[in-house]
Amino acid sequence: KRGIGEPERGERVRAAARLLELEALLERKPKQLSGGQQQRVALGRALVREPQVFLLDEPLSNLDAKLRATMRAELIELHGRIGCTMVYVTHDQLEAMTMSTRIAVMNKGALQQFATPSEIYHRPANTFVASFIGTPSMAVLEGTLTQAADGWRIESGAFSADLPEGHLSDEAVAGPVRFAIRPEDVSVGQGPRRAKVRLVEPTGHESIVIMDLDGLSLTARVPGDAQLKSGDTVDASIRADRIHVFDAAAGHRLNSDRHRADAMATASGGRR
Repeated sequence: KRGIGEPERGERVRAAARLLELEALLERKPKQLSGGQQQRVALGRALVREPQVFLLDEPLSNLDAKLRATMRAELIELHGRIGCTMVYVTHDQLEAMTMSTRIAVMNKGALQQFATPSEIYHRPANTFVASFIGTPSMAVLEGTLTQAADGWRIESGAFSADLPEGHLSDEAVAGPVRFAIRPEDVSVGQGPRRAKVRLVEPTGHESIVIMDLDGLSLTARVPGDAQLKSGDTVDASIRADRIHVFDAAAGHRLNSDRHRADAMATASGGRR
């Protein structure tokens, strides 16, 4: 009760029930509720207390897809309204990317990266974050870094790509590396390379294409109406300026991200 009068308690309970679609279940006993309904009740009990900090451990995991989408939006709005801190544990990347202002990526109890969703996605700190964040995930590949005329070149079997000037930090040295390419940085249907389509996974608005390019297994996104099938040979290209490079042994990021920092400085009028 915590010093709250009966009218206010009742109003808070009814408001939380409306939010969680539990109004028809208020008279039921806990044993009469499904697992998903019990999870919503637990979230409602937290909401009515209006705490300063919410600790949420996968609160939407037992809900159906439609209700998860509704509750995700409601929790985002709730956070904006009450302005309190929410620590939210989830294995769902969509929840993490859409709901958070900061993400802590953990692996076996060790913190891998703590940053904004944009930073996590565009500048993964190591190979674990690179392969973990993103659906479909980026391909993490073995390669060799060699000195080119104007900078660095990535080579892996028959594949090679010249990296733009300033793409790598001063820590980069010639030798074995790991590199990664996100699906959206692979273009299908145009470009100087040839690739063979292995698998097409339609999702409606787009299709996910898995293909072999110069001996590399890569994933790309194409429009949902693209007429592709397994066995097709297509033109393709890769954005060299979006290739992520990592130390082969330690796995940490070797990109300088200088072009990104310069772009941000330009957008802010040179302020740092």
